[in-house]
Order: sequence, then C-alpha cells, then structure tokens
Amino acid sequence: MKQILQNLSTGQSELVEAPVPQARRGALLIDTTMSLISTGTERMLVDFGKAGLVSKARQQPEKVRQVLEKVKTDGLMTTVDAVRSKLGQPLPLGYCNVGVVCESAEDGFRVGDRVVSNGPHADVVCVGKNLCARIPDNVTDEAAAFTVVASIGLQGIRLAGPTLGESFVVTGVGLIGLLTVQMLRAQGCRVLAIDFDQSKLDLAKQFGAEICNPGTGEDPVAAGMSFSRGLGVDGVIVAASTKSNDPITQAARMCRKRGRIILVGVTGLELNRADFYEKELTFQVSCSYGPGRYDADYEEKGNDYPIGFVRWTEQRNFEAVLDLMSSGQIDVSPLISHRVPFEDAPKAYELLTTDKAALGILLTYEHDNEARHTKSVQLTDVERQTQPVKKAIVGFVGAGNYASRMLVPAFKNAGAELHSIASAGGTSAVVNGKKAGFRQATSDTAGLIANPEINSVALVTRHNSHASLTAKALQAGKHVFVEKPLALSHEELAEVEQAYQQGESHLMVGFNRRFAPQVQTMKKLLQSVHAPKSFVMVMNAGPIPADHWTQDPEVGGGRIIGEACHFIDLMRHLAGSPITSVQARRMGDNNAEQVVDDKAAIILGFEDGSFGTIHYLANGGASFPKERIEVFAAGATLQLDNFLKLRGFNWPNFSKQNLLRQDKGQNACAKTFVDAVEGRAEAPIAPDELFEVARVSIEVAQLLNNQL
Repeated sequence: MKQILQNLSTGQSELVEAPVPQARRGALLIDTTMSLISTGTERMLVDFGKAGLVSKARQQPEKVRQVLEKVKTDGLMTTVDAVRSKLGQPLPLGYCNVGVVCESAEDGFRVGDRVVSNGPHADVVCVGKNLCARIPDNVTDEAAAFTVVASIGLQGIRLAGPTLGESFVVTGVGLIGLLTVQMLRAQGCRVLAIDFDQSKLDLAKQFGAEICNPGTGEDPVAAGMSFSRGLGVDGVIVAASTKSNDPITQAARMCRKRGRIILVGVTGLELNRADFYEKELTFQVSCSYGPGRYDADYEEKGNDYPIGFVRWTEQRNFEAVLDLMSSGQIDVSPLISHRVPFEDAPKAYELLTTDKAALGILLTYEHDNEARHTKSVQLTDVERQTQPVKKAIVGFVGAGNYASRMLVPAFKNAGAELHSIASAGGTSAVVNGKKAGFRQATSDTAGLIANPEINSVALVTRHNSHASLTAKALQAGKHVFVEKPLALSHEELAEVEQAYQQGESHLMVGFNRRFAPQVQTMKKLLQSVHAPKSFVMVMNAGPIPADHWTQDPEVGGGRIIGEACHFIDLMRHLAGSPITSVQARRMGDNNAEQVVDDKAAIILGFEDGSFGTIHYLANGGASFPKERIEVFAAGATLQLDNFLKLRGFNWPNFSKQNLLRQDKGQNACAKTFVDAVEGRAEAPIAPDELFEVARVSIEVAQLLNNQL
C-alpha cells in the first residue's frame, strides 16, 4: 500500500510504499476510497516542518525548556541526538478517511460496509471501531470525507449548548468554521461569520449567515452587538488559527452577560480578566471530535461509554454529522476546491502553501486491491548474498523510536546483517528500514520469525508481547534479543524458560547498563573486593501519565517490571552474587495514588551478604540527574551520575572517569550478543541471571500491589 508522510525536519511530503497494517482486535481494516486534507491543521504542520530550527523553537517554548533540562542532565551531544531523531521521524498525515471495510470481527460492522474514520491518508488503514461510523446510502464518499472535520465543529457546538433562536458568532470560517455555520443554522440559531477572507465569507453567507470582514475596516465587536440587536451575542465559537489574542478579546466584548465562548481553533490566550469577570462569561477549549478522544480504553480497546451517561461520544458525533448530511442540512459541495489522485498527493500539499484559497482538497484512490494488501516491501533493489561464514542475520520486530534511534544502529555497528524489520502499521518499518539499510520491511511478524534466512530476532515491541514472541522465536530456532522486560508474569516467564531449554539458541535481554563503560570500570574495581558491598541506586524517573500504556498492568506491566528491572539487573551484576531476599515499599499508605509502583523503594539481599536499595521515584526534580549509582565497599566508595561522571573515593589508583557523551552501553550490549551469535563469545548474560532478574522484578511488583 501507499501512505503520505511528512518530514518534520524539512516539511517535505512523501508518498511511500509500505506493508499493509496488521489487523488488530477492536479495530477495522479499511480499503480507502477517499480522504480529505484538512487545510487548517495540515497546512500548519507543513509550515512547521518548513520552518527553521529557531522558528520551530519559538513555536514550541515548552519543548525548548525540556531540551534545556535534558542538556543539564544528559549532556549536550546526547540531547542533540535525541532532538535530531525526533525531528527525523516522518509524521503520517490526515485524519479524514472514507473507505470500505475489508476485514473485521467487530460487532456492528461487516466486510463491505462503507465507513468514515479518522484514519490517515493511505490505501489501507487500521482504525479502532469506536473511531468509525457507517455511511448512509444516500451520502456520497466525497461528502462523507468531511465527517471527521465537521465533528470537531460539532463538539464545539455541544459545549456551547445553543438553543433555538439564539445568536451565535463563528470567528474563522475555514473548513471547520463553514461546517459549524451550517450546523448552528440547523440548530435554529442566527449566525454571524467573521473572517478576513471574503471568498469564505461569501460561502458562509450562502449557508445563511450574516458576515463581517475586519480586513475591510469593519469592527467585529460593533458588528456582533448590531447582529444581537444591542443585547450581546449568546455565544462565540472561535475556529480561527492565529497567534493573536484578538479573537478571544473580541468574543468577550461582543457577548451578553453569561455568554459562552468556545475555542475550537488555535489562538493567543492572554485573557483580560475584566472582560470575563464583569459578564461572568464561560470560556472553554474544545477537545477534537468529542468524549473518548485520547482515551486508550475507548479508542484502542473499543470500550464504549454508556449512552445514558455520555450521550455524544466521538463515534456518535460522526453519526450525527452523517445524519445531517443525509437529510441535506449539511452541504459540502461548495467546500470542495480540488480533487487530486492519491498518487499525486505531494502536489496536493504544495497547494496548501501556494494556493491560500484552497479549501476542501479531496484525495481520490483507485488502486489494485492485491497491490494494496502486500505484507512485505523490498527496500533494496538487489538482495545481498548471505556470506558463507557464520553471520548474525537479524530481523527486527518493532520500529519505534527506541529501536530506530538506539538498537538498530547498535546492531549495525556491531556488524550484524540487517534483513527485515516489522511494525504493526508497516509505515514506520519502511521509514526506519530504509535509513538503516534493511532488505525488507513487513507487517507480517510471524513470517519474519519463520524466515529461514534470519537466524536472530530482536524484539522491541510493547511489553505484553515480549514473552510470547520470545517463546515463538526460540521455538523457531532463532537467537533472541528481547528488549526488557522478558515477561510480565511468572506464567509467561515459565513459557519462555521452557522454550529456551528445548533449544540451543542464545537468549539476551537488553540490560544495556551493565555494559556501559563506566559500569565496566566499577565491576573491575569491585572484583578485588571480597567483603560484602552496599548499593544505593536512585532512578529519578519523572512522572508519566497514569493512562500511558506502560502503566497498564496488562500491556506495560507497570514501571517496576518495565523499567526498574534495569537496576535490579545492574545491582545483581555488580554484586556478582544471587539475590536471596526481596523487600519493597511504595510511597503512601492509602488508595489515593492511582499509580502504585512509580514511587517505591526496593531492598535486595544477596547470598554473599551484600545488600542494596533501589529508589525508583517519579516525584523528583527534572534538573536532578536521572540515574545515580553509589557503591560502598571495603572503606571506599564509587559514585556514578547519569552515565557521564564516575568518581572514586579512597580507591587506590582511581579517582574519576568522565565522558563527553552519555553512554548507557547500548552499543556494547548489542555487540556482545552479535559476537555470541557469530561464535566469538559466550552468552553475554548467563540465562540463570536473566530468569532470576525477571522473577525478582515480577515479585517486587506483586509486593507493591499487595500494599494497596
């Protein structure tokens, strides 16, 4: 299939050939027939991409502050690499899709149904069922393509709560604004449209609105007061995109007492308290298409809100818009300015910058279904011949940021041959596969694991898939490098152990910190110490949202299993002795904390009498080093700050080891695995240690959960 992507570094739009997305539970696989370019949102993205670094920074001051904090803790070069990597990740464009269901096992939908969704511009899309709605027979694909963008306006209207006969102002009549005008008119409201573009105002007038053009000298506040017969308008929906505060200021001044202002677009938000205080105005920012937006339970897992409690969800807003189109109360035909074949999509994006009058740009799709549904795409013109000597030929499952930025380059630097890279959506596999020099990109994970040309598999997927994929790869006779954690439960761990014991493959978990150069120095120094050691490890992890997938016990396993396991392994490595006791305590003694394991202390005891404490904390200062490791042994101390500065206190012949660039050992970790696969070294980490650390991590998480 093909998909349109935008490079955030350059602003260039590109049509790429990619594998068809994997069908997943709770979602529909849809063959696209039509999609709409949202001129406001997508023009803003294109303009941002084409802007220079200074301009990008000015547009995102919060991100600049985050970058400066990262420089303080992680160093300049590490931060520069992270920023370049972020900007180098192409962004899928589009969210107004129409197509035909080609694969579904979801209630309420059948193969062959015409549906709208918020899928991107691509031949085939995979979209959660709650973000799809069936199209009435008398609504054309062209009209239906406007459904999602209209739902943005509809959600703003629902927040404003207009009643029959009220007077409303719509400021900014681009696509969303013009559709909002029509829906307010369908609600029985009188509407005043305000914009600087006379051609758009003419369309608003055609839809029954009165108009005001500040560009010709008209005063919006005076026009609003006159329109409301001197009483002040009942409400204003701001659909403009500008840095100016004027739209909000003007809205406040033209509203009646206790009027409502809803922001659907993007404006400056320096509010004048007096304007709002004296009239007791209500101001609210509308969130996209309605309730359910950004809720993973609703959008990804398909769990709907009960209609008795949430009448208008995203999906039900889609359906309401389609009903208005079916009844003729929304007319989109005057809004269509261009029709462009999907193969010429990059030209369509040129229109966004060259033709300011462009309004509704439709992309039309006419492709062979067989070509659309290919699961693998060749990335090189000629396949390389496998060398006769023993070689690590690697297939990557997972093409996200960590895989593309850290692990793939590490494996490449280690001399591994990069064969195939897989991702559920397919597109990220193509983008990152081309950069790294993979032969093939695919969305067929099972096919990659079964491929006889591949002898090693690197798994960099969500945590809940690690154990099952590891077991399958081991059973297929592959060497396996799995990014931590190895498993989320004792049952999953037993499955992996059984698969490992039945074969002769190498198994490696991505515990890279034990391979960091400064940790290697610490390990060498500690080898001369035969007395018990004391460890203090602090991970200033920082907060992440409670609804992030890593916090979900069923998907990410929580932050102890998913991230603190690094330090359990590191302490086990530095102690050089089996773990014999485990204690854990979470912060807080009540159920007020929604996240149970991101502020905790873990105490480990070792067979040789050593002990250590891991403080995993999400409530520390961002400018404090993220990771600090201290070791006390035989009258001496080692202190490592953030894998940049290592200091020794009272160590003979050692005082410090500082690095210019942060090194957490990813390259060395990958190299030891490749060396083992190619027969130059033993297993990088003894399997017994891998399973021991996994068991302890799971036990710690259970101890913390039992404190609830």
